[in-house]
Amino acid sequence: MQESAQTLIQAPWQRRLPSWRDLGAVVLILAVLLALATAAHQMTLPWTSTNARVISLSPSALPLYALRTTARMLIALGVSLLFTLIYATIAAKSRRAEMVMIPLLDVLQSVPILGYLSFTVVFFIRLFPGSTLGPECAAIFAIFTSQAWNMAFSFYQSLRTLPRDLEEASSAFRFSAWQRFWRLEAPFAMPGLIWNMMMSMSGGWFFVVAAEAFTVGDVSYVLPGIGSYVARAIEQQNLHAIVWAIVAMTLTIVIYDQLLFRPLVVWAEKFRAEQSAAAAPSSSPLLDLFRRSKLLRAAGSGVQRRLHAITRARLTVSIPLWNRRPRLRGPAVNAVWYALILCTLAGCVLLLARFIGPILSLTELWRVMAAGALTFLRVAVLILLATVIWVPIGVAVGIRPRLAQAVQPVAQFFAAFPANLLFPVFVLMIVRLRLDPRLWLSPLMILGTQWYILFNVIAGASAFPGDLREAAGSFRIRGWRWWRQVMLPGIFPYFVTGAITASGGAWNASIVAESVSWGHTHLTAGGLGAYIAQMTEEGDYPRIALGIAVMSMLVIATNRMLWRPLYIFAERRTRLD
Repeated sequence: MQESAQTLIQAPWQRRLPSWRDLGAVVLILAVLLALATAAHQMTLPWTSTNARVISLSPSALPLYALRTTARMLIALGVSLLFTLIYATIAAKSRRAEMVMIPLLDVLQSVPILGYLSFTVVFFIRLFPGSTLGPECAAIFAIFTSQAWNMAFSFYQSLRTLPRDLEEASSAFRFSAWQRFWRLEAPFAMPGLIWNMMMSMSGGWFFVVAAEAFTVGDVSYVLPGIGSYVARAIEQQNLHAIVWAIVAMTLTIVIYDQLLFRPLVVWAEKFRAEQSAAAAPSSSPLLDLFRRSKLLRAAGSGVQRRLHAITRARLTVSIPLWNRRPRLRGPAVNAVWYALILCTLAGCVLLLARFIGPILSLTELWRVMAAGALTFLRVAVLILLATVIWVPIGVAVGIRPRLAQAVQPVAQFFAAFPANLLFPVFVLMIVRLRLDPRLWLSPLMILGTQWYILFNVIAGASAFPGDLREAAGSFRIRGWRWWRQVMLPGIFPYFVTGAITASGGAWNASIVAESVSWGHTHLTAGGLGAYIAQMTEEGDYPRIALGIAVMSMLVIATNRMLWRPLYIFAERRTRLD
């Protein structure tokens, strides 16, 4: 009795003392803030032309390089998320806007990263003269172009395939457009969006070498980071430095996976649209730490209340392009809208024709079209192989949360593994065995983009309602019938989204996969990517524009004739169900 009384007396006083969880959470948050502040300070230092010669291949330089690269990728990811929420929402809610924005998205994802760098680096350098912030913004923008498009496609797909019963429920509760977005549409799209954010972060590693060390004409720009470290190691044929870069990249991926993506995946499980509880929910040590920290709960409760108040506010949106039923309707308005689109396209074509006119000839056009046909054949074969391999694996992982928890960091590592690090192996193998580079360099195109299919299929399978799988088991639907009638229809919209972004990513990756170097040994596989890489190195802007234009037309034609019909079919099938 005496011990119980002492416990009751001491309990309130003990609750006010910080626990080890509170101290651990505060130390972790301060460490992250300190790292970000260090990276921000490095980004604002004065810029000199001698920066290209200060990249050290010493392993001791890798921690700072990894911090700089991660900071660039996280900033680009944040901008990509903001872009996704705005761009994809407008495209999904307005038929007129969709007619312009989705084809434009097809064009944007088909433009190679060097295509952006060739035309944007001068703008950023002039925007911040004499500061490292200019090249940093150019690199961040280049990484953004490798992250944003698949996130936008994923969010757009989720908004377009919203279950009809959820829409009816939101109408019954009389949600405003603002409430509907934050309480229905965004939560429904969250699982797929988070998996695509992981893919975007991993996909950024594939292009980080091109983003941190690039040459436009006679000017070279090199920023401290793992990408420039790898580029310098490849230039000097230093295999030991490449091994150290792989180790640093692996540790970096593990750290930001545990600090960012693993908590997000666990948090997003509460948005799964199903009536039965998950059999084996995932867990995150960091999320458990923060949830059990009394100090963080007390500090975050006020912020949480304010966020809830904002998302539940009955704000209304009266922009005509936003509404599903715009006030401006009728054949005349549609005719004006179509005329504006056609005039804009005609203006763009005229500007492009004037820019590439001096170098345009039948011989040059035939050269570019033949190169585009070769790259198209490679992309088609590689996407088909990736589909056959990764769809069954993605479904197996997605329907098993514990397996997904174990596979996620492994998949992120392989998705993030830059194909540039495999260049020495492929170059040496091709040279020593006297193989045809036109065939054996092709796998480098899909190494970084096949994961778009895997991650989207995992997202679709994990979002598939568990009660429907239980019903299929009760009716003894198994084998191929289970795939054909249950799982494939459920994941089909996600697969189409993954295939679209994987196809565009493969075209984008062709610029670094069809033209590779190891020291003084240079191999080319031909194709449109090799053409653009060669013209970028020479600083031939008209031919760069011609190559990008042909690549964009091929990607748009593929999307319009193949992927878009499949996407419309998946949307109708989902909404009918």
